[in-house]
Amino acid sequence: MNISRGLAISLGALLLAGCGAMGGHHGAGGMAHGAMGHSGHSGHHATATHGLTALQSPHTPAETMNRLEAEVKKRNLAVVARIDHAAAAQRIGQSLRPTELLIFGNPQAGTPLMQCAQLAGIDLPMKALVWTDAAGQTWLGYNDPQWLMHRHGQRDCAAAEPVGKALAGIAAAVVAK
Repeated sequence: MNISRGLAISLGALLLAGCGAMGGHHGAGGMAHGAMGHSGHSGHHATATHGLTALQSPHTPAETMNRLEAEVKKRNLAVVARIDHAAAAQRIGQSLRPTELLIFGNPQAGTPLMQCAQLAGIDLPMKALVWTDAAGQTWLGYNDPQWLMHRHGQRDCAAAEPVGKALAGIAAAVVAK
């Protein structure tokens, strides 16, 4: 085996191992059923895979998204966009289960994350997705900021923890009964 090929194989194995360490791909919808998410909130079934923390919502998709937007605004975060993927699919004659994205944030949270890893700007402002799975269950998901820092090569970013706690608090409030 030549050095280049050996290096390529080693790098490939390293990348795959790193991906597995952050949470591997899991069956239906990519969610690891039964795994506890980063939110630490045990009142609702939570899952985590590849940095996505997801909580089951007892509310309809529309109500979950409305509650999310209200909670974000209540915490003085700017809503940048609300994107209804299902409505967009319908406009082109396609169908999609309810899937809606909220983009939100503020510079006080995002700037320190980008100071740790400037390329995290591709993932900011923060996003949360509300969707209905094939079984009709509504979910609320968001990217874990610590995982985002890892994605961009920064393992120790002090700013990621408080942002993660804030997101977990927002999510818990949204899915509360």
